[in-house]
Amino acid sequence: MNLADLSHIIVDMEDEVMLKADYLDDAILGIARRCGQTDIIAYDVNKIIDILMTRDNMDDEEAMEFFEFNILGGWHGEGTPCFIFTDEKEDVLDEINWNQESN
Repeated sequence: MNLADLSHIIVDMEDEVMLKADYLDDAILGIARRCGQTDIIAYDVNKIIDILMTRDNMDDEEAMEFFEFNILGGWHGEGTPCFIFTDEKEDVLDEINWNQESN
């Protein structure tokens, strides 16, 4: 999904502010909905790291450090995007399954 696919959704939310990172459109996963809060843009962290490595010629450690400090570490109000660590999905599922088996 890219920003063009989401443009009609963002336009329909005129009274809500969703902040978008410059140059990271290719890393957009979609819109995150939160109970009682404004909708926000959700980004794929792996794609952001790839973009940083390609665009800025960083290695993977430099890109992750830059992401954590300069992107993930920034709070810009209610419209601040969320960042999804898609490579950790299996770890989350394992944890959920382990908790269910323990109860």
